[in-house]
Amino acid sequence: QVHLVESGGGLVQAGGSLRLSCVASGRTFSTYSMGWFRQAPGKEREFVAAINWGRSTYYADSMKGRFTISRDNAKNTVYLQTDSLKPEDTAVYYCAASKSYYMNYLSAPTKYGYWGQGTQVTVSS
Repeated sequence: QVHLVESGGGLVQAGGSLRLSCVASGRTFSTYSMGWFRQAPGKEREFVAAINWGRSTYYADSMKGRFTISRDNAKNTVYLQTDSLKPEDTAVYYCAASKSYYMNYLSAPTKYGYWGQGTQVTVSS
């Protein structure tokens, strides 16, 4: 069982940055791949980025070069550094944990067994 808690969201102007954090409970964090997803009002949940337990990373095309995912296994934490934010980045951001390793699986929400409650990111123009 993994319990995930996100933080770091907020209101920021376009062009600004936020660092989102997700802390996981349990002693097996290092054996999970971690992902970030987001969901805007009236839209489906969208893949943002993933990092597997081998520390390989994978990004949605629209986030490449602006967002960076990383993990600190000693702190049971995964981060999402979001830079050059745009109003269309406004959404609730969720972290999730998966036992899958391969990057081509980790963009699918169905591959994740555990989800956090989400943190709101609002980007003003």
